[in-house]
Amino acid sequence: MLDLAGPLREWIEEGRDFAVATVVAVGGSAPRPPGAALAVSADGTAVGSVSGGCVEGAVYDLCLQALQEGETLVERFGYSDEDAFTVGLTCGGTIDVMITPFAGGRRAERAALAAAARSEPVALARVVRGPSGLLGQALLVRPDGSSDGGLGGGPELDRAALDRAGALLDTGRTGTVELSEDGSHCPGGLTLLVESAAPPPRMIVFGAIDFAAALVRAGGFLGYHVTVCDARPVFATRARFPQADEIVVDWPDRYLRRTETDGRTVLCVLTHDAKFDIPLLTEALRLPVAYVGAMGSRRTHEDRNRRLRDAGVSERELARLRSPIGLDLGARTPEETAVSIAAEIVAARHGGTGAPLTGLSRPIHRADREPQPV
Repeated sequence: MLDLAGPLREWIEEGRDFAVATVVAVGGSAPRPPGAALAVSADGTAVGSVSGGCVEGAVYDLCLQALQEGETLVERFGYSDEDAFTVGLTCGGTIDVMITPFAGGRRAERAALAAAARSEPVALARVVRGPSGLLGQALLVRPDGSSDGGLGGGPELDRAALDRAGALLDTGRTGTVELSEDGSHCPGGLTLLVESAAPPPRMIVFGAIDFAAALVRAGGFLGYHVTVCDARPVFATRARFPQADEIVVDWPDRYLRRTETDGRTVLCVLTHDAKFDIPLLTEALRLPVAYVGAMGSRRTHEDRNRRLRDAGVSERELARLRSPIGLDLGARTPEETAVSIAAEIVAARHGGTGAPLTGLSRPIHRADREPQPV
């Protein structure tokens, strides 16, 4: 739901009533993950999606019904042999969708939407399975540990939810949490969906070359805040990288030491020059970032590894390096190379293999795969 913060905040400011349908659980080959949402206003306007098209019509009608009745409800959609293209998931999976009317009230959700629309980090925990009196109750969680709203089960439950939601917010993740009604962390009785809205993850591209210009565009398309860093001011210019969010003229290793990174950050080293690469990668491979890749031929890779070992990089640290960078797509142009790098980043994020889907027998959308920070 927080992904729709922009338009929903406008609806709130305009005083429009609306209902939000949120995917709260998936099974099998479901097309969209928990947190995906469709919102429908009282005048019939719709934004978002819960299934990529499979069950949108049925969910749209349920949103209008929830607005009329003023009640939160949960509906399960799965594959239907008789009517698959109308109310079934043709991909064969199942999704549970919670439909919540917003016609006044909902203080925690409204505050979360306002914060997310301002690009402020925030998490929203909502009861998606449990006693009917608690269904849909919400708790807003901020990075400083403060909160708003409540789950309706007492202070112990709110404290447990605050702790678990705060952990997800720290990594920018959306997921479900199992708790007991008394607030103990043991699973049983309650399921919470915790949606995190965090600033975009960072992609730092080192090396202001033509391949970097293409990768900047790919990174922006994937939702990263993209920084280009190069020690050469003649190359690191806005004219060469108009789509970069930030351009930094500095020695790469020095910039990496002073800038902020986290577990979602990806580092792409395209400098292809040992005097930049070795000190930079020595720093990068010791940071808890999501991805470190370096461009170069096989020969360059072997020489780079030797130099990194000489610089004191351990085998465990060296194993984190993705080099040569990217997946084997047969890429030749900067744009094709950017696609191969972006594909490897996506695969690393979600635990994908990079293998062609043709010939694979497992589900395309794997419910058993642990979601990684976005």
